[in-house]
Amino acid sequence: MQRREFVKLAAYGAAGLAMRPAAASPRFGKILDGHIHLFDPTRPGGVPWPTKDNAVLYKPALPERYEAVTAGFGVVGAIAIEASDLPADNEWLLDVVRRHPVMVGAIGDLDPAAHDYMARLEKLHRDPLFLGIRYGNLWDRDLAVDIAKPGFVDGLKALAQAGLVLESANPDARLIHAILEVAEKVPGLTIAIDHLPHAPVPTEAAARDAYWSDLGKLAEHPRVFVKLSEIPVRRNDKLITDPGFYREALDRIWDVFGEDRIYFGSDWPNSDTVAPFAETMSIVRGYVGQKSEAAQEKYFWKNSIAVYKWKPRRANQGAE
Repeated sequence: MQRREFVKLAAYGAAGLAMRPAAASPRFGKILDGHIHLFDPTRPGGVPWPTKDNAVLYKPALPERYEAVTAGFGVVGAIAIEASDLPADNEWLLDVVRRHPVMVGAIGDLDPAAHDYMARLEKLHRDPLFLGIRYGNLWDRDLAVDIAKPGFVDGLKALAQAGLVLESANPDARLIHAILEVAEKVPGLTIAIDHLPHAPVPTEAAARDAYWSDLGKLAEHPRVFVKLSEIPVRRNDKLITDPGFYREALDRIWDVFGEDRIYFGSDWPNSDTVAPFAETMSIVRGYVGQKSEAAQEKYFWKNSIAVYKWKPRRANQGAE
């Protein structure tokens, strides 16, 4: 899997941005994590990602470990996002999710231009825990080019008709423009833009203006959502923990899409390469804690239901 270097929010403010102290009594209720990865390098044949030279990630990342890491943070469930382009691994991922009710669903990997796409989609859609597919800057794919392939848009229309989600992967300006093209060609499709705080914002003025214009146009599509995920930043090998550092960039995204279209994803365990889960949550809560209690609840839980239409598998995952 292609992974960009962790150079985030480079076009935005310095660490000294002033913030109010953490909200007087922020209500951090339950959390649905909209972005985690599950994999097991000890499986026969191994995994395409992570690679063996990744000392942080190359070990089993399974629901039992996730629950142990997130204990005490109010996490009641999570959605698994594909970490493999091997067709058989869609079934492997769904099997893991089925056996662990902390998982409320999975996003798989399919190529809408593939000759067997419709058959595979139909088979996977029979499982209510299958929530959609991911496509973007990974597995040597290029949405900006691939959208023109025969059958690709028809494949996305089938995804929309099934009520499933298209997730992006590792956005940059080029991918954002391609996602806008998808939204215009398939207006009924639910689209989740992942890791937007991580996206490198163009520094040249015209390109930067075009980037924000594309995001503004995407925000006009009611079925386009944004994951505030991959937020933490390291500088000089030191994690920046001051929430004020992140405020300007996150506010810009929040202002474009609004509190009804933004939701939480930790990117665990990939996030461990930047910050432990506790530090990630501290940074995220430091920012979201400035919002209203209603906005916090939407971000951490309710908006994920609007995106994925997931169903509770445990009592604590449903409405209180």
